[in-house]
Amino acid sequence: MSHKLSPQELHNLAMNIVGEDMKSQGFEFLGVNSKIGKDPQFVGLKNKDLHFVIVRAISYPQDANSYDPVFMQTIKQHANTFDAKTYYAGVGLGHGKDYAKPVIKDEHYTQVYKGLQEIV
Repeated sequence: MSHKLSPQELHNLAMNIVGEDMKSQGFEFLGVNSKIGKDPQFVGLKNKDLHFVIVRAISYPQDANSYDPVFMQTIKQHANTFDAKTYYAGVGLGHGKDYAKPVIKDEHYTQVYKGLQEIV
């Protein structure tokens, strides 16, 4: 019997997508937190620079690339105390045959992910 992925399962899937992208870009992971509500999800090092990455799993019809600017500025202020750069990584997730439908366990899914967005 198939079931929709839970919010935590969707978050974990988004974390895997972003983590693989970061790994391919040469990031070294210093910290990973996959629990929903614990930010940042990734603390990474690249070119001797510290990076904080906020990951969000987004479902249709929300825009995966939109984020809460007030919240992200709060994270950026925290990152600044560590001389870290701040990024948002939104991952849109939907069913493989119809992006507007939820992701079902053990079935294909569709993703919308445009990479890390630096918060300046």
